[in-house]
Amino acid sequence: MLNMDSKLLAAEEAVRRVKSGMVVGLGTGSTSARFIALLGAKVRAGSLHVKGVPTSLDAEELAHHHGIPLLSLEQAPLIHLAVDGADLVDKHLNLIKGGGGAHAREKVVDYAAKKFVVIVDESKLSPYLKGAVPLEILPFAFPQVKRVLQRKRVRVEPRAMLSDNGNVLADAFFPRIPDPAALEQELNDVPGLFANGIFSRNVSEVIVGTSHGVRVLRK
Repeated sequence: MLNMDSKLLAAEEAVRRVKSGMVVGLGTGSTSARFIALLGAKVRAGSLHVKGVPTSLDAEELAHHHGIPLLSLEQAPLIHLAVDGADLVDKHLNLIKGGGGAHAREKVVDYAAKKFVVIVDESKLSPYLKGAVPLEILPFAFPQVKRVLQRKRVRVEPRAMLSDNGNVLADAFFPRIPDPAALEQELNDVPGLFANGIFSRNVSEVIVGTSHGVRVLRK
């Protein structure tokens, strides 16, 4: 049985990578929320002096709540470290992200960071990527994007919510993704498809919280 503290263990390990003076990308999701809370406690105690760049409105609200000062991307030309969760991690450290619909902003911040650390529990590990890949699509372009993907025999289902950017959120379904980098680029090339949830670049390490402690995976 999965240890209910496994997400917290991963978050605690990630906080150890944060040094005073850093600009830190703040991820979105339940595991990232634990990281933000732990980081905020150190900021309030005066043991760490950092600034954050949030990847969503939820992350921004959490950071304010926990006392982490924030910067915009314009104010932060350098992001030293981004810490974010993932919905699925394969054996080559490719990711599917965006279950919460924040993958567009997450990708901007996580790919811009000098170091990108992923925090997950062991249930998120898989030999290969599969299943739902989140998409963010310009509203007027959704019918055409759906037609393009259906011609490729890809099922697309819209969600009932919009992204923080006001765009349509949807999921594209794949039984198996043998080449995540190629699919990420293929989806990037569809006009009107604003962002997809495959992250095939810039992952420095994956911190995995388990029932027996923490594992750290690197390429």
